[in-house]
Amino acid sequence: MPPVLHFNRLGDWPGLGDCEPLLRRAALASLESRGERAGEVSYTFLSAEGIRSLNREYLERDRPTDVIAFDLGDGQNLLGDVYISPEVAAANAVEHGEAEQQEILRLVVHGSLHVIGLDHPEGPERETASMFALQEELLRSLADD
Repeated sequence: MPPVLHFNRLGDWPGLGDCEPLLRRAALASLESRGERAGEVSYTFLSAEGIRSLNREYLERDRPTDVIAFDLGDGQNLLGDVYISPEVAAANAVEHGEAEQQEILRLVVHGSLHVIGLDHPEGPERETASMFALQEELLRSLADD
């Protein structure tokens, strides 16, 4: 059975509610990339200030970020929370010359990969990490569908 997915507060962000089927496909492809597991993952879309509060409280970083993911599973069953800031994603999209929807998809994939236990180093080498290669491969496969 595929993981159960919840998308929260999409309606707070113009245009995102229409993207839920694509966001769902991106999340499932990412979660299943390392083997399908029963479980549940929640995706919540927050303001820059909302994600900054989470970042400060749980990661001791007092700044907004684009995505925060928590792997809450027990090793047998998938359980996780992913928080995404569309405001930060929009700024990132402009900075990288990407469409905003593509950046949101990237963050859904990125957060999902963290939930299944993948990680990357900080700094410049993060973009050459195997997690990033898988992330971009998944995004390409979604674009081909």
